[in-house]
Amino acid sequence: MPINALRQRLARIGQEHVLRFYNDLNEAGRKKLFDQISALDLDSIADLAKGYVLNKPQAALPNDIQPVTMWPRIPDEGRKGLYAMAVNRGRELLAAGQVAAFLVAGGQGTRLGYDGPKGQFPVTPIKQKPLFQVFAEQLLAHGRDAGKAVPWYLMTSEVNDAPTRAFFEANHHFGLNPKDVFFFVQGMMPAFGMDGKLLLAEKDSLALSPDGHGGSLRALHKSGALADMRKRGVEHLSYFQVDNPLVHCVDPLFLGLHDLTGSEISSKTVTKANALEKVGNFVIGDGKLQVIEYSDLPEELALKIDDAGKPLFNAGSIGIHALCVEFIERLNESGRLSLPWHRAEKKVGFVDAAGNEQKPDKPNAVKLEQFVFDAIPIAREAICFETLRGEEFSPVKNAEGADSPATCRRDQLRRAARWLREAGLNTPEKGGEPEVTVEISPLFAASIEQLKKRMTRPLTLAAGQSVYLEI
Repeated sequence: MPINALRQRLARIGQEHVLRFYNDLNEAGRKKLFDQISALDLDSIADLAKGYVLNKPQAALPNDIQPVTMWPRIPDEGRKGLYAMAVNRGRELLAAGQVAAFLVAGGQGTRLGYDGPKGQFPVTPIKQKPLFQVFAEQLLAHGRDAGKAVPWYLMTSEVNDAPTRAFFEANHHFGLNPKDVFFFVQGMMPAFGMDGKLLLAEKDSLALSPDGHGGSLRALHKSGALADMRKRGVEHLSYFQVDNPLVHCVDPLFLGLHDLTGSEISSKTVTKANALEKVGNFVIGDGKLQVIEYSDLPEELALKIDDAGKPLFNAGSIGIHALCVEFIERLNESGRLSLPWHRAEKKVGFVDAAGNEQKPDKPNAVKLEQFVFDAIPIAREAICFETLRGEEFSPVKNAEGADSPATCRRDQLRRAARWLREAGLNTPEKGGEPEVTVEISPLFAASIEQLKKRMTRPLTLAAGQSVYLEI
């Protein structure tokens, strides 16, 4: 598109100011700004400015909010047969190559004091394996058992895409075939000033930020990842986020239930740590499964208790899903991802009309994001599956305190000790905590079921011992 045509398009939506410094830029700067603007859905910018910036839409809560009915982790008597079928179905899907893993990995390790992509952060208690390696070894283990490689789609960001690719190259893709690893970059959204005008971060650059984890479903389409899945025969995606080393990247039972129930998007949930924990809440709203953000759920509902004295709304969202490829394609059919936007007021540095840099000391801009869980009520069928926090959820988000490397290491040790006990080994404990440091390579066992099969030799553990189990 010629620059004059772009100016005219911008003028029609009242955003021509973003080219005010264009004639002063060198060739590289002009190209950078031109490409950034051209990548935007300009037809939607005016609507977004009017609907989400100049106005502040309130979260539309359902009229009727009820607790969710979850699929239990341990089946009751009436569902044991179905769960056995589901495990077999999940394994069949893997053996047929109909399952791929999808990792959202655009974050940096800044909050952890780590300079680089978060997926490179060393996290395991003995070998200090990075998050990427933990996931890669799980996928290798499941691919080995299924007799079919599990393709892996990784969404990076503009900031960490090149370092992430280089890290995988330097580590020989952790044993995976590079042809089975597909990288693509998350989309970006421009920041709006409170007047609805797009902000410039520099004379040659818009103020941009990631479009939210919901934007991953758009990026799958735009990057060609969905087309690649179709070529491979992939029908289901196992979705997870980069900061959680306890996640089961592939879970045959969960995938089998997802498939057998006809669910288009399935979600795992854990019991909330407390009634006001800052996680999304799975609920049935006006008859539809959905997630209500902790900040939007009325406190009187969050604090409501059942007859046993437990919180009634106790199903926390942990960002683990299974999605049908066909459903993601349908969400993108119109050319725009059919998910609502979420508005957040932020402090955003910008260049003013005179070309001077401004660093505001209070929120001056609106950022817009989309969330994956907003696809749930759109689905024709959706289920919610209960899992244990100690089994599948211990994210690394903060340098210290809750959700830190220390708490994650603790939880990895607890899970490894529990797996060994369930496999019949005597694991020393003191005060409810394991007295041994155990790390189980996913290549040895990526699940308790695999561990029980592979523990074919006796193992004696003593207090203070450090043990790494590997093939």
